[in-house]
Amino acid sequence: MARDVLSLGQVRIHSGSATRDEAMKEAADILQAAGAVTAEYYDAMQQREQTVSTFMGNELAIPHGTNETKSAILESALSVVRYDGGVDWDGEQVTFVIGIAGKGDEHLEILSQIAILFSEEDDVARLKALQTPEEIYQVVSEATAS
Repeated sequence: MARDVLSLGQVRIHSGSATRDEAMKEAADILQAAGAVTAEYYDAMQQREQTVSTFMGNELAIPHGTNETKSAILESALSVVRYDGGVDWDGEQVTFVIGIAGKGDEHLEILSQIAILFSEEDDVARLKALQTPEEIYQVVSEATAS
């Protein structure tokens, strides 16, 4: 990828919990603040969620927009938020919410890299044990560097 899809400012840790919609809104807001998406992207994420849940298993949700809403994406980027109090994602327990905006087909590559990072429960436990956004940033950046 031409540029880094993740900067340190796009990684957060919250000690508390959030609702699914709050977590999705934060993911969209971070992507918008990074200049990756327009204000319409949150609605696009909600549309996607209505058709298919973006809960991936292993305490991970990856909210992203629909193919019809590609115009809301300006460039590829990620947002990574860990909710130590958890998020109830339609009845599923989520700790990590990773927002993805992918220009063209780039989101498919990013999605697969994130899925691999979270594929093992041991890896998720390691990510949960990290103390700072800097540490999470380091691990996710390495996983998504192509």
